[in-house]
Amino acid sequence: MKFIDEYRDPDLARKYVREIERVAKGSWNIMEVCGGQTHAIVRYGIDSALPRGVTLLHGPGCPVCVTPVETIDKALELASHDNVTFCSFGDMLRVPGSTKDLLSVRAEGGDVRIVYSPLDSLKIARENPDREVVFFGIGFETTAPTTAMTVLQAKRFGLSNFSVLTALVLIPPAIESILDSPLTRVNAFLAPGHVCTVTGFREYERLSEKYGVPIVVTGFEAVDLLQGILMSLRQLENSEARTENQYGRAVQIDGNTAARKLMDDVFEVIDRKWRGFGTIPSSGYGLSGDYSEFDAEKRFGLTDRVAEESTECISAQILQGIKKPSDCPAFGVTCTPEKPLGATMVSNEGACNAYYRYRSRAKSKSTLGKGGEK
Repeated sequence: MKFIDEYRDPDLARKYVREIERVAKGSWNIMEVCGGQTHAIVRYGIDSALPRGVTLLHGPGCPVCVTPVETIDKALELASHDNVTFCSFGDMLRVPGSTKDLLSVRAEGGDVRIVYSPLDSLKIARENPDREVVFFGIGFETTAPTTAMTVLQAKRFGLSNFSVLTALVLIPPAIESILDSPLTRVNAFLAPGHVCTVTGFREYERLSEKYGVPIVVTGFEAVDLLQGILMSLRQLENSEARTENQYGRAVQIDGNTAARKLMDDVFEVIDRKWRGFGTIPSSGYGLSGDYSEFDAEKRFGLTDRVAEESTECISAQILQGIKKPSDCPAFGVTCTPEKPLGATMVSNEGACNAYYRYRSRAKSKSTLGKGGEK
């Protein structure tokens, strides 16, 4: 299939590895921002196929992973209400809050439902006018348009029993937070192609110019990633710093203008707390004034709260690219997908989940013909 088989071609991938080996002279750290990219990198052993001086760092590229415990606790409180039907994507159900998770609330009798689109929750609200229906609106800019459309439809239908617990976050401020950190090790970024299909990449150009770092908008297949790495290395070796678009078959510089207009109408940019980062200014979406009636926090009078992360879990350092899952003593021992300590093990896009699924603790092998843990 076009754009699938050709971007998974092992012979072409090996050619890119050889070109990377030829180009890379220095020692460089490149961070992929998207969890889907992380899973592809670990699944195909791309990081193990690279020359020793090139290290891939895993960033905060999973909206499930960066949703803080405090927000999970708010979801648990809402889901525990007798008259609430709480709708969520499936990978949020096992993310631990302070005391339990949404799956536990459902086991205790709470009406917690898995939906595949926010529009599914809107249908539930229309079919159950006697119940309050709350959608757990998590995601990056990728899922924000469908959440915005759902809220817009709720207003048009006059659905007074529908609301959203909003936990939408924005990628560029997170990249800026990483670059501002004194602990940062990042020399270049592979930007998330799916986000940029919506937003475009002008904001990334600003970051390249401000911080002097190469940023390459990259797809999700093995050849995409290797090409993105090569483009980053060419810039690094030539002391260049600009934003390039490897994912041209899907991404345009201004993104999806209709989707962006919809988001600008329904949402306003707010400060947002991220798991592992703390509060990042102007890094989230909240409902704008015209749509505040659908804000679940306001409707149910939820208050701000403080919650502590597991002291055994190092997901905060993993999300910032400071450590890798294999650095965690709990990984695969007291922390597994069945009994997770943190969201990076639960989520299908989490780095810990990727390492657990595709890589043993002792050894990693590349399907591109070169092995060895880095």
